[in-house]
Amino acid sequence: MQPLTALPVRLHWLPYAERLEARPVESIDLAVIHCTELPDLATAREYGERVLYPASGTGNSGHFYIDRDGRIEQYVPPGRIAHHVRGYNARSVGIELVNRGRWPHWLDSRHQTMDEPYPDAQIDALVRLLRALGGALPALRWIAGHEDLDREDVPASDDPAVRVRRKRDPGPHFPWPRVLAQCGLERLPAP
Repeated sequence: MQPLTALPVRLHWLPYAERLEARPVESIDLAVIHCTELPDLATAREYGERVLYPASGTGNSGHFYIDRDGRIEQYVPPGRIAHHVRGYNARSVGIELVNRGRWPHWLDSRHQTMDEPYPDAQIDALVRLLRALGGALPALRWIAGHEDLDREDVPASDDPAVRVRRKRDPGPHFPWPRVLAQCGLERLPAP
């Protein structure tokens, strides 16, 4: 992969990044957009460092994180498979936007509204990152939201008889038309 030299990206590898499965960057054809559903970048980092898979010593994380002010941090090299979306990890790069989402009541049926907008600085940084990745990853063609790919409904935490969407990010405030018009990628058709 060509380095993202024209883009200010802070390399901040997760402690287990080198334990994640390696892959050829030529296999990456999809960028998946997430929101952290956490209050800030520091909390997202804390969650990313948690080891959830003892056999491999790894956890859940995206490759890139974009803070509200547009600052970009890279937690995992694209040549490693991060755990960020069921069934699509091997072919995708995960991009996390710092945003509260439904935090801290992710699966509570009474708290499913995602009301935090995405600041212009954050979306501008996302578009710059996507364009840079398009130049660095030869097969990158598609973009999708986490909610497009993980459509499972699960029991609500407050009432197991009620079902809620497991993943709703990046959510209703994500400016799809603006991003698609500028990023050079196509929205992945619905699975």
